[in-house]
Amino acid sequence: MTTKILVNHNSLQVFRVMLSGIFLVASLSHLFNVEKTLQKIDGAKFREIAYFFGDPKLMIIISGIAMLIAGFSLLVGYKTKWASIVLAAVLIPITLTVQVGQITTLGPLFKNIAILGGLLFFILNDFNNTQKT
Repeated sequence: MTTKILVNHNSLQVFRVMLSGIFLVASLSHLFNVEKTLQKIDGAKFREIAYFFGDPKLMIIISGIAMLIAGFSLLVGYKTKWASIVLAAVLIPITLTVQVGQITTLGPLFKNIAILGGLLFFILNDFNNTQKT
């Protein structure tokens, strides 16, 4: 049995815009501060995860491009579900590489977990056939 829950259309727009912001800012950091981002990876306890995917510099650039495109798509509400899937796919290895294992700074880890929760909201819910309330 599926239960329908009414959600205010304006709240969805605000949620999308606010959630997309961190990915747009992070994408610019990845694209314009590759060396600084690489230093974060190299200083991480689980840096091997990043190296598993290939050359970290290339992965930083690819993730920056993915976050920029998918973040903008989320911002404007175009293909929201797919944009959220792409962003989650980028966020998970970044979180595992950089935030997990940083026991002294749990805030960034739980920030990423919260962001992943926001992305899951858009992945699990279909808003293509919604009515404005």
